[in-house]
Amino acid sequence: MTRTVVIALPRFSGEAAMIARFLDADHRDYVAGVFAEVWGVYNRIVAVMSAGIVVRQVAPLLKDKWQDPAVVVVSPDLRYAIPLVGGHHGANDLAKKLSKAGLLPVLTTATESLGLPSVEGIATARQCDVVNRPSTRTVNAAILERDVPVYRIDGPAIVIAGPAVSFLVASGEYVVGIGCRRGVTPLEVQQSVEEALSAAGIAVDDVRCYATTVQKRDEAGLIDGVFAMGGDLIFLDDQTINAESPPSRSGADRIGLVGVAEPAALALSTKREMIMEKKVYGRVTIAIAR
Repeated sequence: MTRTVVIALPRFSGEAAMIARFLDADHRDYVAGVFAEVWGVYNRIVAVMSAGIVVRQVAPLLKDKWQDPAVVVVSPDLRYAIPLVGGHHGANDLAKKLSKAGLLPVLTTATESLGLPSVEGIATARQCDVVNRPSTRTVNAAILERDVPVYRIDGPAIVIAGPAVSFLVASGEYVVGIGCRRGVTPLEVQQSVEEALSAAGIAVDDVRCYATTVQKRDEAGLIDGVFAMGGDLIFLDDQTINAESPPSRSGADRIGLVGVAEPAALALSTKREMIMEKKVYGRVTIAIAR
């Protein structure tokens, strides 16, 4: 659910109230610490004040563009709406919406300012998430120079996306990491995942994707088990997995990895939060992150 708050200096409270009504948003007066109070509570912030004030207030709060709220600065004369943080993550769209209230959106992201799409915009329009998020830098840069094709692949299929390919999946909150023994059956995989999700209180529809090591790319039982659940299975290379710091020790060091289920789940998670550390179900190991 999108939540919006309008923050304004008291002298501009009348203007802020107008914007809040237009956006169906909450209204807060600017006081010391107000940005810290709303950060993480709202995912869209409109600030009716000078950009300098906002920059100084939000700079210490910034963590990651995929998690930070969208921030739009509105000039006190209600002439301009300027996306300051999260242009590709809701701020540009919010500024464009404010144009219907008579404000001029000032877009500075390269793709939008040139009338071109961005990976994030394409994902949002299709109600998808970007799995390999670092790829957006390379792909968005390429969009500035040439047409970048968008392919739709309906499963069953296996997709191994390189660093210059943005991979989109249906929106969801959780990533299920899977490790397995050689020769595991599809039914074993399916039953293990369902048992783990049930124990964690998570519905299958809330899983955005499933992840494992590329060393399992020929494991038919794993692939067929995930497809039977209607999921997307993503194979991660050794470098991606070993960049993670899983909470549990693993015997995967025998194949040169710090683990499989836990680091695979963390690598594709959005909040970098382990919901369920690895659990062994027979020949299948499951971990869940978000």
